[in-house]
Amino acid sequence: MVKLIIFTLYLFNVALWGIFVFKTTLINILISLELLLLAVSLYFIIFAVYLNDIGGIAFALYILTVAGAESAVGLAILLNFYRLRGDIEIHGYRVRG
Repeated sequence: MVKLIIFTLYLFNVALWGIFVFKTTLINILISLELLLLAVSLYFIIFAVYLNDIGGIAFALYILTVAGAESAVGLAILLNFYRLRGDIEIHGYRVRG
């Protein structure tokens, strides 16, 4: 149990590190976000099994569904970004609003 929690925390930290350090391309950020959501859902599953509660597993299933939708939308944004700019580098990109 403790080894799984340590592994999940390690996975979460790697995902956060990937978001904040390797933010050169949009695909790196998307992969890090998917890893972050996977770590959180794994954490819910571990504690749901430990506490013998079905609610954590149902919530983890919901997180994985949202992660799938997020990856589909993110890849669509990535394709449009590539079509407009010709690359997926995000340095020097300014958001207007």
